[in-house]
Amino acid sequence: MRVPLSWLREYVEVPADATPEDVLEALVRVGFEEEDVHRFELQGPIVVGEVLEFVEEPQSNGKTIRWCQVRVAPDGETAADGGDAVHGIVCGARNFFAGDKVVVTLPGAVLPGPFPIAARKTYGHVSDGMIASAKELGLGDEHSGILRLVELGIDAPVGTDAIELLGLDDVAVDINVTPDRGYALSVRGVAREYSHATGAAFRDPGDRPWGEVGHATDAFTSVVADEAPIRGRVGASEFVTRIVRDVDPTKPTPAWMVARLSLAGIRSLGILIDITNYVMVELGQPLHGYDLDKLQGGITVRRAMPGEKLQTLDGKVRDLNPEDLLITDESGPIGLAGVMGGGATEMSGATRNVLIEAATFDTVSIARTARRHKLPSEASRRFERGVDPLIPFVAAQRAVELMVEYAGGTDAREGGALMTEYEFPGIELPFGFVEGLIGVDYTRDEVVGSLELIGCSVHEREGDFVVFPPSWRPDLTDKWTLAEEVARIEGYHRIPSVLPTPPSGRGLTPAQQGRRRVANALAAAGLVETPSFGFTTDELNDLHGSASGEKLPSVKLANPLDGQSPFLRRSLVPGLLQVAHRNVARGLTDLALFETGVVFLPQPGVAYGTAHVPPLAVRPDAATLAELDASIPPQHRHVAVLLAGSAVAKQPGVAPVTAELAHAVDAVRTIAAAAGVVIDVAQGQRAALHPGRTGVLSVSGTEVGYVGELLPAVAEASDLPGRVIVAELDLDLVLSLAGEKVVAASLSGYPAATQDVSLVVGAEVPAAEVRATLAEGAGELLESLRLVDDYRGPGVAEAAKSLTFALRFRAPDRTLTAAEATEAKMAGVAAAAERFGATLRE
Repeated sequence: MRVPLSWLREYVEVPADATPEDVLEALVRVGFEEEDVHRFELQGPIVVGEVLEFVEEPQSNGKTIRWCQVRVAPDGETAADGGDAVHGIVCGARNFFAGDKVVVTLPGAVLPGPFPIAARKTYGHVSDGMIASAKELGLGDEHSGILRLVELGIDAPVGTDAIELLGLDDVAVDINVTPDRGYALSVRGVAREYSHATGAAFRDPGDRPWGEVGHATDAFTSVVADEAPIRGRVGASEFVTRIVRDVDPTKPTPAWMVARLSLAGIRSLGILIDITNYVMVELGQPLHGYDLDKLQGGITVRRAMPGEKLQTLDGKVRDLNPEDLLITDESGPIGLAGVMGGGATEMSGATRNVLIEAATFDTVSIARTARRHKLPSEASRRFERGVDPLIPFVAAQRAVELMVEYAGGTDAREGGALMTEYEFPGIELPFGFVEGLIGVDYTRDEVVGSLELIGCSVHEREGDFVVFPPSWRPDLTDKWTLAEEVARIEGYHRIPSVLPTPPSGRGLTPAQQGRRRVANALAAAGLVETPSFGFTTDELNDLHGSASGEKLPSVKLANPLDGQSPFLRRSLVPGLLQVAHRNVARGLTDLALFETGVVFLPQPGVAYGTAHVPPLAVRPDAATLAELDASIPPQHRHVAVLLAGSAVAKQPGVAPVTAELAHAVDAVRTIAAAAGVVIDVAQGQRAALHPGRTGVLSVSGTEVGYVGELLPAVAEASDLPGRVIVAELDLDLVLSLAGEKVVAASLSGYPAATQDVSLVVGAEVPAAEVRATLAEGAGELLESLRLVDDYRGPGVAEAAKSLTFALRFRAPDRTLTAAEATEAKMAGVAAAAERFGATLRE
């Protein structure tokens, strides 16, 4: 919310010497976040000048310029730039006349851009300054001609400082307004908050006698016919109309109003629209103006009918939804209530009679309509946060008065009104509750004083407070929000910083400890953790979320953040591929990534998300909790790894090493060591992975994941060059197989006996199965068994391969002899020969 300080000073006593930073500091003290300071980016000398005479001079390029003599200081005085009182200035515009008062930027001035002004030779003359347009001064988009002060109703002496005259010396403070504090989207609201922060006197522009704003002849019919309310709430609870006749839409908007709207972030669109925007920013009540002569009959507020369309003010024709709340007349829809008006009844340069609408619309209805049509507006921004239901009459009358004063209209005291009798229920606030919640020993007077300061009415009843919030604070709904207000008004600095003492005997669960060990181990191994969103497409779920790529059920979100990725992920790999693509696109090609996160694995034939949601104020019973749990799909925590580019970068004395399957298997073993399990790798297949470079991971015979190289086509689909290796494990399952404790292996003090063996087996036999058989046959003396070579070539049959294993034997109670180690090795060889037909390689 951007608030010009001159506007703020109208309703609260801001010291004359207060800087924008001082105002922001005060607002921060009552809970607002500082955003920025906005100024008109210009500096003087910029003065009022009078065109004495000019000569039109056609140029060879077809353009005609005017060589003007402009008085910029009274006779006998020196101009603001130190020059003569009369300056010669070249001007290309032709919309002014001799005797006109204009705005002159003298040498040394700077216009927005920045655009410095200096005397320079052009078109055969030395132009000693520039006659400015509204756009060049930052007052609007009008650039077809220069700014004539007579059009603004200004007649100031020559030489007057135009910056101050036009309000260009004003400055606006910008604060972030949270969704629950919509009242602060107005000068009225911010002025009140500044008063709370500083104690400065506040004058409420919304506090006007009922006789000034409420009386009007019911000469215009308005009907609310909402037959499909949302949450049982009718779409419009207040609907006020006022009529202003005989307006002149060609009258200029006062310069001070244009300057204030510009600083507030709203461009000038003509006096009628500017007035409705001005009142909206001032009071926080959105208004809409209709060309009364274009309306057909009275106004009806209703929901849209099937097939209805509306052309909004932005020129787009919109298909309406039955939930959309509309403003209609006898011709049909003429506006999206609280969001944007329709083009058929908009005010224009031909408008003579204006109907002003000020309403209170349901917050949910407006928010849904604005999002459904992707049509955020200043009006919807305020309505969806909640507008003071007692301000529409004041706002409508304020707009009428401004149109009478500045657009030449007549207030005929005509209009209509639909009103709802508002009841503001009291909130029970027990004595001592605020002190116990906030942790500050507030006195009773401080609690009552803080609540009354923000507009609440506080009564004492049966030993407790009963608090009635003001109409502009719909966010005050319970004792907790009231306590927050006391803390905010009394000052957050009073809240002590006390480190809570955790109860003894609690800490991380074994599963949490295991997940943390795995993540730390992968990070220590050089991988980078990259959390990603849990949303993906149905196609990627099928490709990476199942072994064979078959269609499996996925959970589709009813209201996804991204319409192109509405499904909850079955695998972590799609997220890692997105991260890898983003990094490669930014020149980071050597990647070692990992992620731990939840995947969602719904069971076929089970409907999820169908449980009844219980009220939040009461703890659900066991049966309700069981129903809620059953409506949630199974969620498993996985860990996934992605490698691409170089595992070892090229450097002096070191050749580059491309990331391969073996590096991913090393990452899997890192996970296994951290989890306290032994993971076996066996050849396998998976839809997204290379058929000859895919491994199935298992712990004690239970499959826990996979590792492999992505198919080139899959990698190319993510714009990833070269080989991409991935691995994914069900981390919850791995940790459950490890048990609650990781037992360290005991160390023997006796020497080991090492032996090697080379076995020739068929090329199709998985090396992991040969290794497992060899280990099983070798018995308990075998301490370690590693595959060190896989040879295929001369000396080995074409359909065979030679697998060389390094074996290490050790006994816990004695030194092994070579014969004992050989006997154990040959027992393993015999087992491999029996199962696979393995033979010793000569």
